[in-house]
Amino acid sequence: MNNLLEKKILLVICGGISAYKSLELIRLLKKQNAKIKTILTKSAKEFVTPLSVASLSQEKVYTDLFDVENEAKMDHISLSRWADLIIVAPATANTISKLSTGSSNDLASTVILASDKDIFLTPAMNVRMWEHSATKENLSKLKSYGYKIIGPEIGDMACGEFGEGKMAEPKDILQDIEMYFNEFNNNKKLKALVTAGPTNEYIDPVRFITNKSSGKQGYALAKSLAKKGFQTTLISGPTNLEANHNINLIKVETADEMFKATQENLPVDVAIFSAAVADFKVKKKNNEKIKKQEHLNIKFEKNIDILNYVSKHNSLRPKIVIGFAAETNNVQENAIKKLMEKNCDWIVANDISNKSIGFDSDFNEVSIFYKNDKIKDEKLIMKKKSEISDEIIDRVIKQLN
Repeated sequence: MNNLLEKKILLVICGGISAYKSLELIRLLKKQNAKIKTILTKSAKEFVTPLSVASLSQEKVYTDLFDVENEAKMDHISLSRWADLIIVAPATANTISKLSTGSSNDLASTVILASDKDIFLTPAMNVRMWEHSATKENLSKLKSYGYKIIGPEIGDMACGEFGEGKMAEPKDILQDIEMYFNEFNNNKKLKALVTAGPTNEYIDPVRFITNKSSGKQGYALAKSLAKKGFQTTLISGPTNLEANHNINLIKVETADEMFKATQENLPVDVAIFSAAVADFKVKKKNNEKIKKQEHLNIKFEKNIDILNYVSKHNSLRPKIVIGFAAETNNVQENAIKKLMEKNCDWIVANDISNKSIGFDSDFNEVSIFYKNDKIKDEKLIMKKKSEISDEIIDRVIKQLN
């Protein structure tokens, strides 16, 4: 099976002696019937010519950020949306540094910053540059943003030195790309459902009970699933977040609405319940605004437990059901209790008493509790929620396979 057939790949070629390898990479990708478009940075043109790249790719080569002929087409947006995948080869120390700061002063960096696709970097530089702490820090930051790194290799360098920093061989880069699309194609057959954000439970037309959930972790999980090829539905309570265009976003407000939307979107292969659903709702909502008074008695009743319902609904139960537990104390004890009582496969728990993670933060630190023959747990140390999401979804894929 040809995993690259008709796949659209945007190749960014940066200025370095290894740029000549990009020509062989284009040839190999074309041999697999992939569609290639290329961007040459200003310095890349010192090593390979636009003509040689165009001859191999059989496509126009993009070079300047502001091209009078194409300015109306917004190349930095159209190219990033056109691609299924972006590869930067070679990725120089300078390029890695620019990307780590979010710089966008040329077409290549602007396209990458505007992209909603996975981006592969293939570093190539002198061994001392590769080993420099600034390069290591920049790469660590890029990995936390979701960039994927291929190489580098250890070997002889053009400068005469020997060590790590040599760009990966085109055939090895091709193999990594094929593996990526193989996984993506397999995942396209799978459906995923994610719930995110808080719910609002109304007391009267202007007042409601809610919680501090921002929905950031749930949205990041949906994005990770969609990037990996899953047909993804995101059911979200009220948030200020936007979902990617390839995610089926369903906005709800109350727990009852979230439950109904969940029922309507089953069956799926994996369901992740990260929403902070209110445990209780007002038994009888006032149709008019309640006026100020000395005492107010409100009767509550329990909301349906969506996670519990899906986990125990045998006919519609997903292959993997994952619940979330935001705890302020006894995290492990409460997570294991929830794992057993709800009959789910995993519980992802975090300690929200730590103000640097959890609600409304861009960072999280979680422990995953698995229910197999015996309960085991795995800790994901503090990092951006996008990176936490990628790690969780990588584990979902591994279990599904």
